[in-house]
Amino acid sequence: MTRTARRSVGARRAAVGTTVAAAAGLALVVGAAAPGQATPVQTAAGARTTSAASCGAAATATKSDAVTATKARAVTATKADAARRVSAGPAEAAAPVAGVTGSAADKISYRLASEAPVGLWTSSGVTLRTPVSRGTVRLDVTTHGFSAASLMIQRYVPKTHRWVDLDQRPVGSDHPEKGTFTFPISVAASAGHPATVALRLQDIDRPGRLTVAASVNDGHGHTYRAPARSAVVDRPTTTVTGWPRGTALVRGGAAKEFTLTVKNTTRRNYPALNAGYFAYGQGNGRAVEPKDLVLQQYVPGRGWQHVPLVPSGCDPGMSAQLVPTAKSPLAPGATAVYRLRLAVAGSAPVVNVDAGVTVGTGDTSFFYRTLPFAIRAQ
Repeated sequence: MTRTARRSVGARRAAVGTTVAAAAGLALVVGAAAPGQATPVQTAAGARTTSAASCGAAATATKSDAVTATKARAVTATKADAARRVSAGPAEAAAPVAGVTGSAADKISYRLASEAPVGLWTSSGVTLRTPVSRGTVRLDVTTHGFSAASLMIQRYVPKTHRWVDLDQRPVGSDHPEKGTFTFPISVAASAGHPATVALRLQDIDRPGRLTVAASVNDGHGHTYRAPARSAVVDRPTTTVTGWPRGTALVRGGAAKEFTLTVKNTTRRNYPALNAGYFAYGQGNGRAVEPKDLVLQQYVPGRGWQHVPLVPSGCDPGMSAQLVPTAKSPLAPGATAVYRLRLAVAGSAPVVNVDAGVTVGTGDTSFFYRTLPFAIRAQ
């Protein structure tokens, strides 16, 4: 892994470490973060076929220990993979248009799109109209509603046709809403011949608002500043209906139906929309296994379809990737509906189950909801 990728992994872990704690096993399908970020894991890739309860120490661990272990591994694996994909991978598209911004009198100008939906890259950029020799561009970020550590900013390098992470430095633990991003630069810019740098940013945590103040040290003892720019950070509106608090399922009994609805209330397309289900349950020395739960999804034109649950390695948990139900990308105003139903096999243990759903785009999840339930003998 490159140094840039390692920096990205560290930043993303710091950003989601707290919010992930509420959703054990979430990363196993479309992400570990609470309304935030992670990488989807295909059910056919590396899934163990043996029960989690037979995996050594995990079989005898307490519920708390097992959940904690699941979270830790989920964050590490998914964030590392996501970081490698966005930081060390090839360019994702054609070269961006680094539009000139500001006026001829501005030594440095900064632009930022007014909306930055969670999980999507948002266009940004810097324009310089002064010569810079071994200088540094600095972006001071202030966030509202989420931690600055959950923000990624990259610049496009035309020579290598790649996006590269900016160096990131938190202001301090007392100010999680503040962060600093920098990159070195040398350009022969002037008022008549401005130089531009294409940037992009992405929040991997929660909605809110961010403000970016750009400046440049020209390497000759001068620092120039641009007016700060702000953006609204939003996400699709996601709801779950039909699963009230205190839900209980009887072994061998009828299935419980519920619905997950995702409406794109942003002004941006959401590509590669994905959704998943996760579950964990253990008690009296017996963990809930995939054979104990029967998950089905209603697919238009095909009716109710069985959705296989996959064991989560050595953790006594499981997950499933749901069948896409809407056109891709999910356009502004469009809705994706997932009709689901869950039943419990007659051989299941009588325990309380921590379960839930998660929704994301590509390698980033932006929503989760816990849907716990009790398994009863009758």
